[in-house]
Amino acid sequence: MVVTTDFNITLTKHSKLADTSLQNIPFGKFFTDHMLEVDFENGEWQTPQIKPYQPLQLNPSLAVFHYGQAIFEGIKAYKTIDGKVQIFRPYDNFNRFNLSAERMQMPQVPEEIFMQGLGQLINIDKDWIPNLENHALYIRPFMISTDEAVGVRPSDKYKFMIILSPTGPYYANPMRIYVEEKYVRAVPGGIGFAKAAGNYGAVLYPSAQANKMGFDQVLWMDAIEHKYVQECGTMNIFFIIGNTVVTPGLEEGTILEGVTRASALTILSEMGFEIEERSLSIDEVIASYKDGTLKEIFGTGTAATIALIKELTYRDYEMKFDVTSWITAPAIKQKMDAIKNGTAPDTHGWMYSI
Repeated sequence: MVVTTDFNITLTKHSKLADTSLQNIPFGKFFTDHMLEVDFENGEWQTPQIKPYQPLQLNPSLAVFHYGQAIFEGIKAYKTIDGKVQIFRPYDNFNRFNLSAERMQMPQVPEEIFMQGLGQLINIDKDWIPNLENHALYIRPFMISTDEAVGVRPSDKYKFMIILSPTGPYYANPMRIYVEEKYVRAVPGGIGFAKAAGNYGAVLYPSAQANKMGFDQVLWMDAIEHKYVQECGTMNIFFIIGNTVVTPGLEEGTILEGVTRASALTILSEMGFEIEERSLSIDEVIASYKDGTLKEIFGTGTAATIALIKELTYRDYEMKFDVTSWITAPAIKQKMDAIKNGTAPDTHGWMYSI
């Protein structure tokens, strides 16, 4: 395969930034001036294009519309206190993107295109990064199949793109979570570990039902026994039981290997907690709540970072928490934020400078 590191760059003549307030900007609603686009054809990647953000012209027979070959990632860039631009752990997302591509029978995106394209695009639109607390530039790389044909098979053509979106806090308030028993997110041998678009489309209906009951998200259970906790709609989940942190393991391939999850595990270990990545039943969660050993529950994700969970409801049993008294989850967020904004040393090499 021939891979080029040349980029064709066309800059916009009129920036939208002057007409856009970045203060408390909602997640995923506004996009920067430019985007990256590159096609995979005849077995090789073509010349990447960085050009003004614009609609795509797509044939209605495009394979992605019919068979769902689509994957994506979520990454964030930040401005440090001294004005530098840094991205949080993008190589982890790059590796996971290609893991998803392999599972969905899609071509690998070369590092030269993914990382260099990311860097060049953000450098062009760096003024869109909000210099505000709990704000960031959300980065959305994605790939779709683009054969213009109807037929169940892997596509021969693909389109890889990166778009950028300034964002404020994703979850401003602690969350109410409903434990889902009927519907499932993923099964062993499925695509639960992949960042595939279909994973998210499939969970919209049960999530909407939970929303109608006043909950923010659902906590998915295993597909076989509906007994063991998995992950929330947009987050991995953590339980602090006594002096031990318990989070579902990755071995079955039914949950996403979150980048923020991995970072939280590192920080928790440094804080002195015993870490257990294992199966955790909802019965064990309830028992630890009843005996007072369940101290904190929180979610981790790129969009949410660290999300406090103030209520977990299983059937008609409500587990409620006073999140204002919590110490650990807020401390993890504070540590991560300090690394991202440059007020704490990046001893793990998590930040990638532009």
